Amino acid sequence: MKDMIYVTGHKNPDTDSICSALAYAEFKNKSANLNAIPIRLGEISRETEFALNYFGIEKPQYIDTLKAKVKDLEMDKITPIHPETSLKTAWTIMKKNNIKTIAVADNNEKLLGVVSLSNLTSTYMDIWDNYIIGKSNTPFENIVDTLSGKAIYEHTATKKFGGKILVAAMEPDSMIKIMEPGDIIICGNRLDTQEAIIDNKASLMIVTGNHEVDSDIISKASAVGCSIITTPYDSFTSARMIIQSIPVKYVMAKDNIVSFKINDYLDDVKLTMGKTRYSSYPVLDDNNKVIGTISRYHLISKVNKKVILVDHNELAQSVDGLEDAEIIEVIDHHRIADIQTGSPIYFRNEPVGCTASIVGSMFFENGITPSKQIAGLLCSAIISDTLLFKSPTSTNFDRIILGKLAKIADINPEEYAKEMFKAGTSLVGKTVEEIFNTDFKTFNLSTYKIGVAQVSTMDLDGFSSMKNEMLDYMNCKCEAEKYDLLALLLTDIIQNGSEVIAVGEKTEFINLAFNVTLKDNSAYVTDLLSRKKQVIPPLTSVIESIK
Repeated sequence: MKDMIYVTGHKNPDTDSICSALAYAEFKNKSANLNAIPIRLGEISRETEFALNYFGIEKPQYIDTLKAKVKDLEMDKITPIHPETSLKTAWTIMKKNNIKTIAVADNNEKLLGVVSLSNLTSTYMDIWDNYIIGKSNTPFENIVDTLSGKAIYEHTATKKFGGKILVAAMEPDSMIKIMEPGDIIICGNRLDTQEAIIDNKASLMIVTGNHEVDSDIISKASAVGCSIITTPYDSFTSARMIIQSIPVKYVMAKDNIVSFKINDYLDDVKLTMGKTRYSSYPVLDDNNKVIGTISRYHLISKVNKKVILVDHNELAQSVDGLEDAEIIEVIDHHRIADIQTGSPIYFRNEPVGCTASIVGSMFFENGITPSKQIAGLLCSAIISDTLLFKSPTSTNFDRIILGKLAKIADINPEEYAKEMFKAGTSLVGKTVEEIFNTDFKTFNLSTYKIGVAQVSTMDLDGFSSMKNEMLDYMNCKCEAEKYDLLALLLTDIIQNGSEVIAVGEKTEFINLAFNVTLKDNSAYVTDLLSRKKQVIPPLTSVIESIK
């Protein structure tokens, strides 16, 4: 089976992040015959939704973390046993699968308890009791199966063999003195002994040595309600083995069972295992059904998930639990940040306007034609990230790649851009939280934690009515998450400028970086279109100048 490789963009994904993940997954699957799965780390924007719907592509699967979970382990997937299962059958299953514990579940596969080898051995060491068949409500079928026997006659009205177990190794007269009605008697083929057993109303007679049972004996047994089994074993072996017919429900552990859910994090599992001393633990699915067991061995042998990062290489922007994963590639067009790997990887970073331009070029460099749908998504990403080449991050490289992809996608870039921007920039019906987090990124610049959100819109005037509410939201977020500066760029892609709204203790960074004066926490900056090229670099310069 091919290894699964996740391809992901950044948190609060924009169109480039989503489309590049989808496209690069297709590229890896076509070029390297991999099992690359595109994923997303947040909800998609209206613009991205328009692009996906236009080209008939499902949005990637949402994953909140790559932190290792129980479901990532190669667990022992042994079907749980029923509570009526005999100890012998349980032992056979455990021995065959080389396990020391097995789960016990009801008919709906809900956990009832666990049986371990220690439970089975204690049956012989601690529970030697010749009334144990009755105390444990052992079914007739269990006794037949355990003794490899044959049911000669079953008195179906007998629901419980409540008497003691006796071996008829004496004269009938002597046996009668210690025998009571309802007892379970193990005997040979002596007719006088068998008649005495039946006359004294035994509940079960076990005839050893595979001897035939006389028809008159069977008739008498039927008349008094005494069931009959024959077994190939001798009396000594039968007496030892009948204990193994006890149902596991009699010996299983059923109180304070430690189990794990399939979505439990392995860090939590390790802590729990460290406080307990069980050899293995049941694993339950989301419906509390038993699906297997895990032990400490499974934790040691876990395999890290593989991941490819596109459109980012900054830890704060990446998927949670990245430290538990193996990064194998990075494809990006942003500054090189703080992602670290344990071994060399393929890292492609180019100063172009869009990650999708790099991905598109990789198709062409390798002689692979992207599907019409993926070519369309790559076009959407390039148009979005470069604002149809109005952004200063745009390069001639982006133009060339868009031209090639547009032919495959069969679209007119200018006409398609108008439709996409119109669908994506409407703020109608959105909350301030949704607007702010449409495309929000965190940057650690020197000792300062700075967050910058950007929203492209064709209607800056329509935002004025919600400005105060937005400021309240930003102030709360700034304080709760300890940002030194939070900024929102409302980018007008028609007028080629951005309204900058800022809160935090370091709002003066905005004044210094853009040579403006914030009034009521905002200022309009002409020709400001790119967060990457026109916001982060000047902010970095300002911070470095005041060290």
